[in-house]
Amino acid sequence: MAVPDDAELAALAGAVARHLADTGRTFVAAESCTGGWVAKACTDLPGSSHWFRGSAVVYANEAKTSLLGVPAAMLREHGAVSEPVARAMAAGALERLGGDLAVAVTGIAGPDGGTPDKPVGTVWLAWAARAAGSTGEVSTQRVALDGDRDAVRRRTVQLALQGLLER
Repeated sequence: MAVPDDAELAALAGAVARHLADTGRTFVAAESCTGGWVAKACTDLPGSSHWFRGSAVVYANEAKTSLLGVPAAMLREHGAVSEPVARAMAAGALERLGGDLAVAVTGIAGPDGGTPDKPVGTVWLAWAARAAGSTGEVSTQRVALDGDRDAVRRRTVQLALQGLLER
């Protein structure tokens, strides 16, 4: 997978905008390793307030807990870069920020911070959809991305937005 440039991310955000407009839905984001880049890609587009409700940038574990309700015990047991935490981030974003869909990203962008079990480039993504007033289905994906910090973050934004197109 090639590293997307700014124009490609903007085009992808535009596709998300059209998809959400066509389906009459809105989305929210919970971002760790992308540091608000999903939100930036969306809010760079005029009219994004019609389909993008907001993003919680939760880089520190304490922010994941206080802003999204991710249980501290879950973070201790599984670590921030894990499927349970990505799921909880997506569900917490829907609950606390509203919207019909949520995407959550948590990962290790590098250049350091990796471990043998979770090397640099490990990213968990989760997408949640509201169903009957509560969080319905949550789907997840773990990826192992190559490249430097910028490449890992750009690819993560790309995957997060592409996942919204599938929902």
